[in-house]
Amino acid sequence: MRNRLSKAPRAALPIFLAILLSAVCASGGPPSRVWVGTWSAAPQLVEPANALPADELRDSTLRQIVHVSVGGADLRVRLSNSFGAVPLHLDSVHIARAVPDALGAIDPSTDRAVTFSGAPDVTIPSDAEYLSDPVAFRMAPLSDLAITIRIDEPPADETGHPGSRTTSFAARGDWISAAELPHPTEVEHWYFISGVEVLAPPQDASVVVLGDSITDGHASTTNQNNRWTDFLARRFQSNPSTRGLAVLNEGIGGNRLLLDGLGPNALARFDRDVLAQAGVRYLIVLEGINDIGMAGRRGEISPAAHRALVHSIIGAYEQMIVRAHAHGIEVIGATILPFVGSVFYHPSTAFDADRQAINAWIRAPGHFDAVVDFDRVMRDPKAPNRLLPAYDSGDHLHPGPAGYAAMADAVPLSLFTHARASGMLAHPANHQTRSEVIE
Repeated sequence: MRNRLSKAPRAALPIFLAILLSAVCASGGPPSRVWVGTWSAAPQLVEPANALPADELRDSTLRQIVHVSVGGADLRVRLSNSFGAVPLHLDSVHIARAVPDALGAIDPSTDRAVTFSGAPDVTIPSDAEYLSDPVAFRMAPLSDLAITIRIDEPPADETGHPGSRTTSFAARGDWISAAELPHPTEVEHWYFISGVEVLAPPQDASVVVLGDSITDGHASTTNQNNRWTDFLARRFQSNPSTRGLAVLNEGIGGNRLLLDGLGPNALARFDRDVLAQAGVRYLIVLEGINDIGMAGRRGEISPAAHRALVHSIIGAYEQMIVRAHAHGIEVIGATILPFVGSVFYHPSTAFDADRQAINAWIRAPGHFDAVVDFDRVMRDPKAPNRLLPAYDSGDHLHPGPAGYAAMADAVPLSLFTHARASGMLAHPANHQTRSEVIE
């Protein structure tokens, strides 16, 4: 009996394995579509100077325009009360196509109500974000989406993104589906919105850009979408091999790696602003200029303090790389732009030497998976510690639109197609860096 039983499983083993493989493929095969972020803004506590007055938010309608990167036929909206001390109640949320060249106007035929577990309203707990239900809504790549919110009572603390570089509109009363808001208050900030996601093919992915005001688009043109990340999104769409890559701008003006500023430090916000993004497969890090600048804003520091500053910034980069790799995300380091002559920081030769030391570490093999050398692209060959005049916005710290276009052009599309083709992110625990420097 024992022999017959022992032989039976061996004879049936190929059939058993075939059945098991079939069952696994049927139940656990690759998904037909996945959620991918197509637009984002890093949330922060809105300081009083940029907050909407309570009277303008009470019993009001707030319409905000966002510029997406990839398109889709189904989407969901991410709302944020990440810095609210109490729950935030929103009466209703609608989406619609924004009318080109008509600020604040929507095409009413595209207006759709957004629901939350089937309900038209939502209460977002304090310190939390909230995803809407999926909405059938066909959205083209590089198009403008209007998100309209009906608010009954304003919160004491407003979560938002002050550096929108885009006009938002607020009007008293219920105008949730109106083609235009009557006599609205216009501000260049976003409130309570932090992301839009689309249902996309499984090969699509998002590229998160973690940065400061240079990534946030300071000195770009309002409502023109000419931040360097916008130019990069257009480059992605122009090439069939990268058309499925979205760009998520997670820049905050004044942001630092090590200390809080106008928003939490980069390591404190890393989990929410990078790891939690839908479909993230790549991370570009362009941070550190404010850490260097603020360290010297009040004057010179000791040689030991300079060494400690460089060591701490490099340590923050190492933390990001390790944490991103644990989630299968490839990390691309971007060298820090020159800023001698800055009318805000007035960096000395010693602080520019700190920048050079940090950039040397970024460029060195074995650290980042790849490097985009913005420093070499953006500096003036005649004065390498300064921005090239043609790219300088005038404050010697931030590029202007021409500079932002040059930054986007400096990011080779092959950097992303190489990783996708090689499958190097399939096993994050065994991640191997390739340390490719791109000028």
